[in-house]
Amino acid sequence: MIRRFSLAVAASAAVGFSLLSVPAHAAGTQAPNPVAQRSGDHVKCTSLDNGQLCIVMDNSPQSITTIYTKKDGDSIKAHLGYRMRGTSTYDKLEKIDKNDRATSTWTMSWPCNSAVGLLKLENGKVYETPSATFPGC
Repeated sequence: MIRRFSLAVAASAAVGFSLLSVPAHAAGTQAPNPVAQRSGDHVKCTSLDNGQLCIVMDNSPQSITTIYTKKDGDSIKAHLGYRMRGTSTYDKLEKIDKNDRATSTWTMSWPCNSAVGLLKLENGKVYETPSATFPGC
């Protein structure tokens, strides 16, 4: 493990990365799996001018989560939501500041359907993710 750690440090120094950006398996440790890597999940994201919008479709329990990470710019007021089979559903209006992450989750049962994640600004402008589906659908 010490040798792998040393190699990770040397490799990260050679490419200008900090050790924190080296994947856990390269440093010889086991990190917990993020939600996007759990079995049965499917994630689609899109980059926006001031952040990133993602949808996570999970099958344990069956749920849809929309996540907006605001990386820059002024605060906004927006609703997170999703659209499935032509119907849009939104959560409450919330203020999202720079460096904040807003998340909304809906738990439900459905057959194999696709969905898009939505970010609806207070002024009515809507942004969406690419369509996501469950693996195996």
